[in-house]
Amino acid sequence: MAGKDVSTMKISPKVWKNGEFIDWNDAKIHVMSHVVNYGSSVFEGIRCYQTSKGSAVFRLTEHMQRLINSGKIYRMDSGYSRQQLCDATVELIGQSGLDHCYIRPIVFRGLDEASPAFGVNPFPNPIDTYIAVWQWGKYLGEEALEAGIDVCVSSWTRITSNAMPSMAKAGANYMNSQLIKMEALLGGFSEGIALDDRGMVSEGSGENIFLVNNGKLITPPLGASVLPGITRDSVIQIARELGIEIVETNIQRAALYLADEVFFTGTAAEITPIRAIDRIEIGEGRRGPVTKQLQDEFFKIIDATRPAPAGADWLTFVNKTDEAVAA
Repeated sequence: MAGKDVSTMKISPKVWKNGEFIDWNDAKIHVMSHVVNYGSSVFEGIRCYQTSKGSAVFRLTEHMQRLINSGKIYRMDSGYSRQQLCDATVELIGQSGLDHCYIRPIVFRGLDEASPAFGVNPFPNPIDTYIAVWQWGKYLGEEALEAGIDVCVSSWTRITSNAMPSMAKAGANYMNSQLIKMEALLGGFSEGIALDDRGMVSEGSGENIFLVNNGKLITPPLGASVLPGITRDSVIQIARELGIEIVETNIQRAALYLADEVFFTGTAAEITPIRAIDRIEIGEGRRGPVTKQLQDEFFKIIDATRPAPAGADWLTFVNKTDEAVAA
């Protein structure tokens, strides 16, 4: 259950910090930083893929906008524009020597060592912005995209939006996610599904969730303490283009067991089918046809072999020559 040792992973030799490139091993903070003690951070998870036309970041602009939105909710302005963050990411990947990677931008409250403040009040503390990249494989396992995974409904309730805003991708929110994930792993499952405070389906520990019933695609609304996922939005747009009816509605726990298909979406999880929930087989106990259809179209877009819905520009190429060829 231990995480993969970073020494066995390919990492970028550089990290972007507050407008400068520093060595990976120098990307360190003080133990008394506000973020360490009080969890004051917002972050993103983004993927760069090796496409048929060169390395490209998937929906970089949307991810950076969500980072800025999360910071706004927590009054944590990095001081960098969306375009500056996008440009820094592309430059960092270019320097990394990696043709595909996972990208972690993070904005947090640090420590002013000349005039330290150790209380809950965040305002006296400086705001730092970092971007790191490394190679990361399939989050839920190499076989999961086809074979599917077994999950459970968690005993832990998803955080409520008026206590910890679910529209923000904040580090502190993921303490709730860790409880959900640990319980699932210790129970022999790959992942957990959290219910909201009304007992309605919310999301996984780090993924949005979709059901398929009678050809319709069903997902909880954002009001169910759901993070507005970028992959969630991508799947909705792809499904709409394919003529699949989309229903955003509250979902009872029992409806999970009766669905024809269930799958997770997320930057790390991509589109991962769920074959059983609480050891109850979903549909035929394997990846369903709608899930596969959505996967196929999703990965074609990622591979730059088909355009995004409505001609949207979902790929930011690391090499501008590749971008020109793709266009």
